[in-house]
Amino acid sequence: MSDAPTVALLGTGTMGAGMARNIAAAGLPLRVWNRTPDKAAPLADVATVADAAADAVAGAGIVVTMLFDADSVAETMAAVRDSLTDGVVWVQSTTVGVDGADRLGRLAAELGLVYVDAPVLGTRKPAEDGALLVLASGPDDARDAVAGVFDAIGSRTVWLGPAGAGSRLKLAANAWVFTVVEGVAESLALARDLGIDPRLFLDVVRGGALDAPYVQLKGTAMLDDELPAAFALATALKDVDLILAAAEGAGVDLALMPGIRAHFARAVDDGHGDLDMAATYRSH
Repeated sequence: MSDAPTVALLGTGTMGAGMARNIAAAGLPLRVWNRTPDKAAPLADVATVADAAADAVAGAGIVVTMLFDADSVAETMAAVRDSLTDGVVWVQSTTVGVDGADRLGRLAAELGLVYVDAPVLGTRKPAEDGALLVLASGPDDARDAVAGVFDAIGSRTVWLGPAGAGSRLKLAANAWVFTVVEGVAESLALARDLGIDPRLFLDVVRGGALDAPYVQLKGTAMLDDELPAAFALATALKDVDLILAAAEGAGVDLALMPGIRAHFARAVDDGHGDLDMAATYRSH
């Protein structure tokens, strides 16, 4: 694939590191950068590790951002503007919400980039396995250019229309993820405090209509207190705030999200923000 465009991936944290390895495994020339250099260094066996974001994007045909929030993405992309080439495709995969996606779309136009809003569904393991679901939105004529990247990082790509649609659907999907996680935590806590072994809750729903792989996965993690961050609680809290802001802007009355936010925030305040979002159970 010597004629394949060079990909610059900015952000090699929980999600970005796995994405990087799969992009490299697909034979795409890859440069990586992270604000914390130690997180990018282990990728030196598959990619060129850049000391500066500007070095990573210089001459790249595709730039992928997988950072923390809209502010960090905007700051990074604005800082590398002099190293970008007009017409470069910018795949923006950070979860940034409705306003963030629209703001970054305006920045892309200012920088002369082709903007593809493409958040992903999945956590650390799907990212490592190349099994993410890509929620892509942007111009039709960008699809071929990004197909190799999306095929490398995901098991499926869904194209949703104009840029920004991907970020909107990502919020709806994350609202369900957080509802399941907090719902499991509350059921386990209720069983426990009623004097029942909380594992019995997982047993009685297992295999039935009320079960899901995520129920067992997160419920077992909660009870075993095995909480390495597949989806960090602090990041989940940030995303809940994006959901609530989007709902307010759309005039939607969400009954569950404010309570979920309160419980996630309590667990973050208790010092669990760097753990998996299942750590909400610790604070029940």
